[in-house]
Amino acid sequence: MRKTLFTLLALLGAFVAVEASKHFVMLDKVVAVVGNSSILYSEVEQVANQLVEARRAEGYTSDRDPKNEALEQLMMQKLLYNQALIDSVEVSQADIVQRVEARIEQMTSEAGSVVELEKKSHMPIYHIRELIRRQFEEQAYATAMQQNVIGKVRVVPGEVEQFYNSTDKENLPVIAEQYVYAHITKYPAGMDAAKRRTRERLLDMRERIVTGKAQFATLARMYSVDGAAIRGGELEPTTLNGWVKPFADAVEELKPGQVSEIVETQFGLHIVQMIDKRGSLYHCRHIVLRPTYTTEEIVAPMLELDSIANLIRKDSLTFEAAALKHSDDKHSRQNGGIVTNHDLLEHYSAFDAKLTATKFLKEDFGIGGGKSIDDYNAIRHMKKGDISQAFRTSDMNGNEMCKIVKLVDVIPSHKASLDEDYLRLEQIALENKQQKVFQEWLDAKIASMYVHIAPEFRSGEFLNKSWVKDNAQQVKVVSVK
Repeated sequence: MRKTLFTLLALLGAFVAVEASKHFVMLDKVVAVVGNSSILYSEVEQVANQLVEARRAEGYTSDRDPKNEALEQLMMQKLLYNQALIDSVEVSQADIVQRVEARIEQMTSEAGSVVELEKKSHMPIYHIRELIRRQFEEQAYATAMQQNVIGKVRVVPGEVEQFYNSTDKENLPVIAEQYVYAHITKYPAGMDAAKRRTRERLLDMRERIVTGKAQFATLARMYSVDGAAIRGGELEPTTLNGWVKPFADAVEELKPGQVSEIVETQFGLHIVQMIDKRGSLYHCRHIVLRPTYTTEEIVAPMLELDSIANLIRKDSLTFEAAALKHSDDKHSRQNGGIVTNHDLLEHYSAFDAKLTATKFLKEDFGIGGGKSIDDYNAIRHMKKGDISQAFRTSDMNGNEMCKIVKLVDVIPSHKASLDEDYLRLEQIALENKQQKVFQEWLDAKIASMYVHIAPEFRSGEFLNKSWVKDNAQQVKVVSVK
């Protein structure tokens, strides 16, 4: 398993945010100071315990003392956080609020009620919320700072080839089993009727808001189908370029307090309310709904796809011809239905070579992977050339759809090769280069930032020996406003 310094922060954020919220009351002492941030013994102990538990669950151990390892991770986070403040790095406060509220909701559910949570934590709910907010905010700043350091690192083809040739063939990464598959997709034929019903719902909401019978934020929390619902539909202030064009055009026309007419984007149907505008930043909230369908409207494309699949199985029609004639996926139908990551390209407006991949690992399916877990569940037990029954799923934007899939090829696990696995090797070479750049940056920042470690921890094993400084090496604490 590849472990790099710049990926440890993500694990650390999860450890601290979850564990610290469970143990609020304990006797503590400061064991390290980095910049203007102190690290408590309780933090080290919590992260150390989590490291041990995580490794036990994954079936491996480490020779390092978990407390020393935890302390080094915490020091790195504090350093990144302090540097982010110095460099005026920006983070999404709206995203932090959303994460905090989700965590509070989870904790309240586990405790049974807010009252029980307060009793368990020995502090009022607003103190709990503030503690968690600070933890998530520090993690967000640290992550953003780290991304600033490595975000512009790139590799060119020559570097990928050099990485491959300089790596001992026995040490080349093993590429797990990969799938190549094709699909034919169909959206419900009743989409127009479903959109009309959704428009009517939004018009009714707009009328209630405009006439003062309901608050926009209240309706957003009750009905909106995106992550901003928890914040009453409030979006982070951004420039018009940060939104898709129809949405941006609607926002640009609004004055504070005004509610837009219905706006249609690839994400659904919206109504938007302007909160305020500061310079080029527009601050608004929205309610977004997606069309919902009747049972009859969903069954129709399922039956059509099953009929197409039967024709293909009887050799009355090729899958390629069927995809070209019947599929609603504009990206794959010209290519025999072969699935790529072009939906990711469109969804995130990304321009990355790896998004052209047609070979997918198991980990590429599901949350964060880009491909639907429904696709994996359909192909995992299929043989090469098999065609699935029709099944319901959704696209990248959450719109309901149906599809059939064909398993084109299964590529067995193998050592990476430059010809067959260039995109995977490119990613590994990039990660190695990012790690080197980040390590050089970290060394320089440790040398220039105030770092003090308690005597009982100074003899610990740190990956970066620069953390332990002589008194003569200590520098003045950087003042952060």
